[in-house]
Amino acid sequence: MFKLYLFVVHLTLLSAISCNNGNSPGSEIVENLNISEDSIATVNKDTWVITPDGSENYLNFGSEYIFDQESLHAFDLVISEENLNLLNSDPAAEEYVEGMLIFENDTLSPVGIRYKGSIGAFVGCLDGPNIFEPSGAKICTKLSMKIKINWDGRKEKFFGLKKLQFHSMNNDASQMHDRAGYWLFRQMGVPAPRAIHAKLTINGTYTGLYSLVEQIDSRFVKENFDDDEGNLYKEIWPLSSAGTPYSIEDYVNALKTNENENPSVQLIRGFGQKIADANEENLQEIIAGHMNIDEIISYAVVDRVIRNDDGAFHWYCEANDCNNHNYYWYEEPSTAQLHLIPWDLDNAFENIGSNANPVTPIADQWGSSRNNCQPFGYGPWNLPQKSAACDKLTRGWTKYTEIYESLKTQFINGPLSISQINQQIDLWVTQISDAHEEASNLYEDAESKESWINEINLFKVQLAKARQN
Repeated sequence: MFKLYLFVVHLTLLSAISCNNGNSPGSEIVENLNISEDSIATVNKDTWVITPDGSENYLNFGSEYIFDQESLHAFDLVISEENLNLLNSDPAAEEYVEGMLIFENDTLSPVGIRYKGSIGAFVGCLDGPNIFEPSGAKICTKLSMKIKINWDGRKEKFFGLKKLQFHSMNNDASQMHDRAGYWLFRQMGVPAPRAIHAKLTINGTYTGLYSLVEQIDSRFVKENFDDDEGNLYKEIWPLSSAGTPYSIEDYVNALKTNENENPSVQLIRGFGQKIADANEENLQEIIAGHMNIDEIISYAVVDRVIRNDDGAFHWYCEANDCNNHNYYWYEEPSTAQLHLIPWDLDNAFENIGSNANPVTPIADQWGSSRNNCQPFGYGPWNLPQKSAACDKLTRGWTKYTEIYESLKTQFINGPLSISQINQQIDLWVTQISDAHEEASNLYEDAESKESWINEINLFKVQLAKARQN
């Protein structure tokens, strides 16, 4: 498709747009965009809508192009001053504004743009008074961002994707936790999102390196499971901490697919009820009827070896109510199989060797429990948690001791070995080194190159310790 560098046309268009819409990007930001001649003719001056003509690369290639491990992609966002100020004034509100996404000479507009994160993602980056209740304005250079491609009814996908998630990695000095963690899960046959590094520019200003993590949604389901008609749930377990299934309403509220199609949640809820009714002798039989044992035990092996302590096996407690987080479930209706999917790995690895994080450390070894399965304080801040093996489903998994040990050996001698994971890290370091140095030269809150290389070496030391445990 023939591209034109239309400086004068942009100025004319944007002058008209600014008269009609105070939220439109200024000409100084978008004057150098490459927009096709046909798309210019379809611009709606009130909302800056660019209609693709079908020849754009993002319509003709799949998600493997974005998640190519050998590429470091650069993404550009264009946001009006008013909308950017709105985002920066209260990132924890996680409210979308309209903007543009530019990638390799193709422009998508409008798209939805917002900051994203949980408590940990905002620590030290907002000026509110309470770190446990994030509030206030943005004070860090980077915050995690979500880009909604299917904004305002858009049907076209971006390389097959409906959303992009840029994780700031502010709490990961090595800048490797997401990419290495998901790579390790996937190498062991666990359904997990893909992750790469990416450069992000906002209104012409380079903001630094991010971890671009694949969204877990209906498209992810289609790419990872034979039966893609089932339900995808976020952060709801088959059993509550009381040992009984949640209400139907609770499961429906946790749905991330089929939520508008009067779905049945009987498969996961029924599985939970079977586990609740099981005795210790037939617990494994029930689990094996609904799960791929190698897959779920591989999940447990990777999770425990890399100390993913802020994941599914950390049951945080408040009073006597305990819950876990940072995972998804997918159920395949044709086979009645359930699959556990890891999520949010920025705090993984850091507790290998010592409990470096004051919030996340898990007290027990795999399969162990304490305090008669009642909540107990642990870690530098003595925060209450409950042993994972007190959950009956997890306890059932811990009974597969021979399979666990066999898969652990396979993991340590395979993906986690020096010849595999260290080689990957070295390749990734080479790939992102210049981009990392560029950010460190621009921003005071960006890590220096020397400090980062030290953190990479420390990360390799942690992996060596993990292989020995």
